[in-house]
Amino acid sequence: MTPAPAVVRGAGMSDHPQHTGRPSSGPRPTAKQQAYLRRLALARGVSFTPPATKAEASRLIDELKRRRPDSAADVRRERKQVIADMDHLGGAPRFRDDEVEGYGSSATWKRS
Repeated sequence: MTPAPAVVRGAGMSDHPQHTGRPSSGPRPTAKQQAYLRRLALARGVSFTPPATKAEASRLIDELKRRRPDSAADVRRERKQVIADMDHLGGAPRFRDDEVEGYGSSATWKRS
């Protein structure tokens, strides 16, 4: 019979790095690389998975630089469509007064 693991009481959160499930085989990307990736992705109208290493970030930057940026007309058209969709849907979640109790941060859903 193996003994149960020791329980440490009062221990705070560790400062161990968060694991994303992907192995990392190099230094993490720099803040400049990450910021540049965000700008490039926004200009090209694409999303991306944050890179785990500097090398991965460099490859992704090169790939995004090869893509053509969205045209100004495409950006305007997309923004207009998003605004129209939000206006059509109400822009925010809707609920009726008879569905909630309370006000502000103390508001709760009424029980049926």
